[in-house]
Amino acid sequence: MAKAYSQDLRDRVIGAVEEEGMSRRAAAGRFGVGESSAIKWVQRYRLTGERGPVGTGGHRRSKLKPERDWLLAVLADDPDITLEALSGRLAAERRVRADTSMLSRFFRREGISFKKRRSTPASRTVRT
Repeated sequence: MAKAYSQDLRDRVIGAVEEEGMSRRAAAGRFGVGESSAIKWVQRYRLTGERGPVGTGGHRRSKLKPERDWLLAVLADDPDITLEALSGRLAAERRVRADTSMLSRFFRREGISFKKRRSTPASRTVRT
């Protein structure tokens, strides 16, 4: 992954545009950065007064968290329901779209397992 430009470089580009009256494209060429980077840095500085990089990533809240009680109630009613069927019911009844992997991650975080337990011992093959 690419590394962020240094704060010193950002300050020099913004300073060249704001204090020296240089165009953003000329400042980009002078300091060896992309024109779009210089344009965005100056634009952000003029709008917010901030010179630092914009944060990336971050935590996204689970859209299934508000549906926790409903999901647990459905599981209590039908413990053998598949994640695919649960996804369909969630979309139809609650208007929340969630694929099977999202449901799986949610249940794992909640400590709910869907492991099947056999009532009979596993069959053994006879070797001759």
